[in-house]
Amino acid sequence: MQLYNTLSAEERAQLIDEAGKERLTLSFYAYAKIQDPKQFRDELFIAWNALDALGRIYVAHEGINAQMSVPADQFEAFRTTLEAYDFMKGIRLNVAVEQDNHSFLKLTIKVRNKIVADGLNDETFDVTNKGIHLKAKEFNELLEDPNTIVVDFRNHYESEVGHFEGAITPDVENFRESLPIINNQLQDFKEDKNLLMYCTGGIRCEKASAYFKHQGFKNVYQLEGGIIEYTRQIKEENIPSKFIGKNFVFDHRLGERITDDIIAQCHQCGKPCDNHTNCANDACHLLFIQCDECKAAMENCCSTECLETIHLPWEQQVALRKGLQVGNKVFRKGKSEALKFKHSGDLKTQTLAKATKAETKDIRQKIKIKKTLIGKAEHYYSKSKIAQFLIENNGLSVGDKVLISGPTTGDQEITVTQIFVNGNFSDTAAAGDQITFELPFRVRLSDKLYKITGTENA
Repeated sequence: MQLYNTLSAEERAQLIDEAGKERLTLSFYAYAKIQDPKQFRDELFIAWNALDALGRIYVAHEGINAQMSVPADQFEAFRTTLEAYDFMKGIRLNVAVEQDNHSFLKLTIKVRNKIVADGLNDETFDVTNKGIHLKAKEFNELLEDPNTIVVDFRNHYESEVGHFEGAITPDVENFRESLPIINNQLQDFKEDKNLLMYCTGGIRCEKASAYFKHQGFKNVYQLEGGIIEYTRQIKEENIPSKFIGKNFVFDHRLGERITDDIIAQCHQCGKPCDNHTNCANDACHLLFIQCDECKAAMENCCSTECLETIHLPWEQQVALRKGLQVGNKVFRKGKSEALKFKHSGDLKTQTLAKATKAETKDIRQKIKIKKTLIGKAEHYYSKSKIAQFLIENNGLSVGDKVLISGPTTGDQEITVTQIFVNGNFSDTAAAGDQITFELPFRVRLSDKLYKITGTENA
């Protein structure tokens, strides 16, 4: 009985490409009393693995929190697996505004103490005594009431790229930090103000609204389904958006555009930008905002220190960080002295630029690239700007158009003009051959080499 992944992310990506089927990115949560989270976890893995459902899921005694990718033609079958449990009958599934077949490449279900780390003792208050849920139109109306205080219960790196008009945006690293800060800040408004709260998909507000009612706040409201469901409703019902900018999401896309307003800046040069990058230095992986120009100049790095590090031999990189927190604060979400234009905390709703049409149109309307996976990256010789690949499937010829793709590199298309095959110049390469050719950008071990076979309109 299979209870864990047996395929790597790269192997799964290849299977998804070969299947050629559309997938849906979605999220959901449910609070419930689960007696045996481990058994529940195993049951879900067996059912979802059979449907080729992928994602990152947390289960605990208090419920389930999931972000997933599901084949579109298995959507109803997936819903049936949920409704086999009474507490998930009729559950709302927040389907992403934009779709990406590679949003998740593994099925990871983990048993945790809590489905959201809130730092609260649930035994001290009634977690079921929640705030009033509001749909998009109702939320907009209450937002315009001068007697309303609206609070963003997301983290600084989320609110920086997009938030509701007039929202309090705490400068916090995580959800549990925001609760006492907001409680102290709003002590004088418990009786007479409307406390309106929101988050990405609604799960943080489920607990936060109950907590603030326990703290004595009389009029507590929350956005039903969070920003994801709000976006769906305003599009379907043609309602003006009170949310400005981009909604940060936790798969590899790192954001869905809600409006074409860009309210953030590149953390390195200050240019209007709201695209997040994970630093390419494996000893850092800082999450920060980086424009295309800085991405090219800094090779996806957050600092010159990290840029120098990624060009060292791999063995030296490993040795340098052994036992040390080198570079910036490892895995911290976007706070470093190297980021000169980082803003968080009391954010203004000021449009610095507008996204281009190419950035705002639905991903399903973009040109799709037909491609075949043929190999993987092995090395990059930075001084000579030479990339090395191993051909694993089919072959490659001079004149072929290829796509080099990876989580840090992105998607880069080039035409092969010259290749060096197994130590000699050649016009063709076959499976098993080791090849090198010039590239103007650095490749990484996670990069894959595809041959482009055509394009088609979605």
